Amino acid sequence: MKSKTNLIIAILIPLAVGAVSAYISRGGMEAYKMVEQPPLSPPDIVFPIVWTILYTLMGISSYMIYTSDSGEKDNALKWYGIQLTLNFFWSIIFFRFMLFLPAFIWLVLLIIAIGIMIYKFYGIKPLAAYLNVPYILWCIFAAYLNLGVYILNR
Repeated sequence: MKSKTNLIIAILIPLAVGAVSAYISRGGMEAYKMVEQPPLSPPDIVFPIVWTILYTLMGISSYMIYTSDSGEKDNALKWYGIQLTLNFFWSIIFFRFMLFLPAFIWLVLLIIAIGIMIYKFYGIKPLAAYLNVPYILWCIFAAYLNLGVYILNR
């Protein structure tokens, strides 16, 4: 039972981080709808669906690392926390404050942190790393969208 509870908690942590960040950012999301969007911008409904899936995969992967016997798990989980923190603040910088260039730079830092986390996870449990590949790909796509918004609206 404890193992199942820990898995649920591991999944709820990133979901909560995303929900709180979205809540704080909500005021800017309406204003964001007025800015010019780059090509390939998905409809608004796509974002909460994709992020829910990504946060769930992130939580499962962190649980896999947390329950491993590796001596490297603390360092890997530190990078998990770093990228989750960067993730939390990106939405606030981008949506709440509409600081598109600083948000892009922040997102590049997030992508680097995700890459390091994936590398650390791979050394412990490759499947945990693979579960985060959609996340880094989505963030790279988000960087394209973020940069496009900056260029089109400066």
